[in-house]
Amino acid sequence: MDSREFRNAMGRFATGVTVITTNDGTSAHGMTANAFMSISLDPKLITISIDNNANMLKKIKASGQYAVNFLSDKQQDISMNFAGQKKKEDGVDFEDIQGVPAIKDSLASVVCDVDQEIVVGDHTLFIGRVKDVKVTDGNPLTFYCGKYGNYREKEYA
Repeated sequence: MDSREFRNAMGRFATGVTVITTNDGTSAHGMTANAFMSISLDPKLITISIDNNANMLKKIKASGQYAVNFLSDKQQDISMNFAGQKKKEDGVDFEDIQGVPAIKDSLASVVCDVDQEIVVGDHTLFIGRVKDVKVTDGNPLTFYCGKYGNYREKEYA
């Protein structure tokens, strides 16, 4: 199998959309990502996967902390901004949560200190020890087969 076929197969997994944020000491930075996972409740740990060539890699290493922001279905423009697809005309509103920039009005922001870094293939996994969360109401922005979508709640009998 070639890389394109593998990528197409991975695109068949529907995910929520997140923006990873950090502050490298000079300003807030963000990156759209769907490689996120909750890994432990005790202690509270999550992990993100960052391409070894991504600018965000150095910024997280420099700061030692990050936030994972779960975007709502009203925040596609924010995802596109941080994915480099389309600049958000009016900028992005951040809020500070324990010294880490977070996307304002996201469904949830999970703020972490880096606990471990593990280089695996062409990515680095950052395991984060959760130090705070903020949750708001709304519906998630989703991503499937290279396209944005939304969640539709259905009743089941």
